[in-house]
Parts: sequence; C-alpha cells; structure tokens
Amino acid sequence: MPDKILIVDDETAIADLVEVYLQNENYTVFKYYTAGDALACIEREELDLAILDIMLPDMNGYDLCRRIRQDHTYPVIMLTAKDEETDKITGLTLGADDYITKPFRPLELVARVKAQLRRYKRYNPASAAPETETDVLSHSGLLLNVRTHECMLNERPLTLTPTEFSILRILLENKGNVVSAEELFHQIWQDEYYSKSNNTITVHIRHLREKLGDTVEKPNYIRTIWGVGYKIERQP
Repeated sequence: MPDKILIVDDETAIADLVEVYLQNENYTVFKYYTAGDALACIEREELDLAILDIMLPDMNGYDLCRRIRQDHTYPVIMLTAKDEETDKITGLTLGADDYITKPFRPLELVARVKAQLRRYKRYNPASAAPETETDVLSHSGLLLNVRTHECMLNERPLTLTPTEFSILRILLENKGNVVSAEELFHQIWQDEYYSKSNNTITVHIRHLREKLGDTVEKPNYIRTIWGVGYKIERQP
C-alpha cells in the first residue's frame, strides 16, 4: 500500500509542484491550502508523513505540528520561507523531524521524505517482527524497544518523535563511545547535507533531554563531550 503524505501550503504553485513529484514516486498525496482542511484529514486518515508550511492563513505551521504531535508520531517536515535559525529551532522543538527552506529543489524534498519514511517504517510497531533480546536497549531505568518503537523511563512511557527515538537508539547502541553530531546526522538522514552550522542534532538533543529530565551539567543519560559529540556512559 502506498505511503500517505499530507502537504499543507497556501502557496498553490508550490503545493501543486510537490504533489506532482511525490505522486511520481507513487505516494498517495493529501494536499490542502489551509490548516483547517488539513486537520480534518489528520483526524480521518492514517498518514505516514506530513509536510507543513509555517506561514498559513488560518493557523501557523507550528501550531499544526503541535496538534499532530498530540496523537501521532509520524515524521513532520517543516517548510519555511525564512533562512533563520529561530524558525528552524522552533519547529524542531515542537516535534518536527526536519525542515527545508524555500526556495528548494523538489528532488531534495523527495529525498528527505524518503529518508524520513525509511526510518519511520523501520521502527513502526505495525511492521514489527517478534521481539528478541537485542531489540530492547536499557540504561538506568530507561528502556528502548527498537521493534515496537516504545520508550519507557522508570516504567513511565515517553512519547518520542522518530528523530528523537533514532538519536537515543544510536547513543544506546554505542554506549560508552562518543558519537559526533555529524555521525548522528548521517546515520539518521543517510545523506550528506550536514554542515558545521547545522544545529538540527543540537536542538533534538535538547528536546530529548527535557523529556528525560536530564541536564547538561549533571547528565544521567546524554553527556556532551565538548567539541567531539555525545555519549551515554557505560554503567559500572
């Protein structure tokens, strides 16, 4: 069954163009020019990914992303007309998984959609195989089930976005070793558009720490190795 993708952008030319490129990749596309119409689709359809413009006439993309994250964990890609860090950080903090700045190349957006869907489907509970011991990663009261995409902290469920889940999984799998932001980026997105000025991983780490109740000064889970990367210490 084709993956279902939501597009919300009031610039009809851009929305129509993205729709054509995604349909050429055999995705099922739900295209809307307002957040109100998109919300009805979100309630009605089981979507696999959403592409949201920040500037919408009836509700901004941030609020729409927040509404999605109340009940859904599928990837969200934000579209912004501004190349400003604050816009990107705001979207990522609210639960978006990626962002792309207008104007953009349609093929680049398609590549990012594919990368997000690969990661999401890999850990989607609906396609999970029988659980094995290696599917559960643990550390100091934290349990991560990579098959069912479930995370528990001291027996309390944590709701993580696909990107947050992937970061935590990689750090747990490399427990005791430092993983650089660049390594995390390449493992998660599986492409080469990382640059030293890209703070995507930093923002996701910050949001992940908030959910874990962690701090930079006294980390129980994610430790920053300044100038190198991040690590989760091995327990004695």
